[in-house]
Amino acid sequence: MAKEREQEQQRKGGKQRKQRKEKKDNTWQERVVQIRRVSKVVKGGKKLSFRAIVVVGNEKGQVGVGVGKAGDVINAVRKAVTDGKKHLITININKASSITHISNGAAGGARVFIRPAAPGTGVIAGGAVRTVLELAGIKNILAKQQGSNNPLNNARAAVNALGQIRSFSEVAKERDIPLQQIYS
Repeated sequence: MAKEREQEQQRKGGKQRKQRKEKKDNTWQERVVQIRRVSKVVKGGKKLSFRAIVVVGNEKGQVGVGVGKAGDVINAVRKAVTDGKKHLITININKASSITHISNGAAGGARVFIRPAAPGTGVIAGGAVRTVLELAGIKNILAKQQGSNNPLNNARAAVNALGQIRSFSEVAKERDIPLQQIYS
């Protein structure tokens, strides 16, 4: 009798629901760049909401920038993290924990200039660009943001610049030459 009851509960999902645990991917890091309170003027007055800008990365060459808007901060950040994971890019990091060549990126009125640096230099960048580079896993780099000081546009410009970087093997394949010829 007890076995029958147990089987019936398992069929209905009684005990099984408690045992199931969602596996959470802990390799991603999230960093909030900005939280703004925004208001929309409607017929009855002003409607307040929050906008969050979040950078998501795994410090192994993947990074993304996301934006979320909601009535409270927690939901705005959650939406921004989801948006950031949708817009991930993968970059190649060399042995010196840097990038292979100089790159420029733009988004809106913001322009970002990034160049590789020698080992031990660190991340020399400011604001949202620094956050993007750190969460991408780059340890030695020089960056300069020009034009706008808007954190969202600067973060997107940094992602744009990182997306333009090509590895030596990609360049060799495009030129149809052996990889050793690029190094010489």
